[in-house]
Amino acid sequence: MPSTAEKRAAFRKLHESGCFVIPNPWDVGSAKALQGMGFKALASTSAGLAWSIGKADNHITLDDVCDHLTALCAAVDLPVNADFENGFAVEPDGVAANVSRATKTGVAGLSIEDSSGDSADPLYDRTLSIERIRAARKAIDSDRSGVLLVGRCEAFLWGMPDLKLTIDRLQAYAEAGADCLYAPGLKSKDDIATAVKAVYPKPFNLLIGWPGLSVAEAADLGVRRISVGGALARVAWSGFLHAANEIAENGTFDGLGAAHPGGELNAMFAV
Repeated sequence: MPSTAEKRAAFRKLHESGCFVIPNPWDVGSAKALQGMGFKALASTSAGLAWSIGKADNHITLDDVCDHLTALCAAVDLPVNADFENGFAVEPDGVAANVSRATKTGVAGLSIEDSSGDSADPLYDRTLSIERIRAARKAIDSDRSGVLLVGRCEAFLWGMPDLKLTIDRLQAYAEAGADCLYAPGLKSKDDIATAVKAVYPKPFNLLIGWPGLSVAEAADLGVRRISVGGALARVAWSGFLHAANEIAENGTFDGLGAAHPGGELNAMFAV
């Protein structure tokens, strides 16, 4: 098992060139499975974690996520990037304290988003959002952890498809100390290419949670890394709910025919 420092160094190296996929497991088993498929790094998913413990997305606690990150990082040899939501605090001092705690879980990267959770005013004030990124940067640097900081603008996810606003915030987050920039919800090639160019030379993370762009196409647009958010967890839940609903509603078991062989699963986790 590589040391935490080695994982963090390897993670930073991945961001220097090319394009890589950073899939999102929701538990230790899915993390180990993805490692076995040859991926170079992983990212947690707040939604996937929430559903796995019977909660709605954005309703997990700081304890939930830190315990989860500790387990993921201990289970795999790969660097793990934390979906750290909005830092579980509003004010910069609170964000800094929580980020300091998160770095001790062993993560190699950590994202802070500007979503307020208020549908009437979905993004934190621009100045406050910048100060929150600056506080996260200071917290990471205070113990020289080497954790990579990702600045997220959530505008497109919250019904504000304003590319100018998004780019303005991403550039401000880069100036405040973010190492990588992320605007989930961008879908058109033109918007993606524009955002990539606007934050260059900082790397850009693209969310792909639906059929569409390939890795090669994203790479051609200049995207450095691709994550899938809660999509893999949703695929898993889809299979489970389809088969379980069939049993509950029809009393039939045809849905179980699509199940992966237990022997293969045992063999995979025996390695």
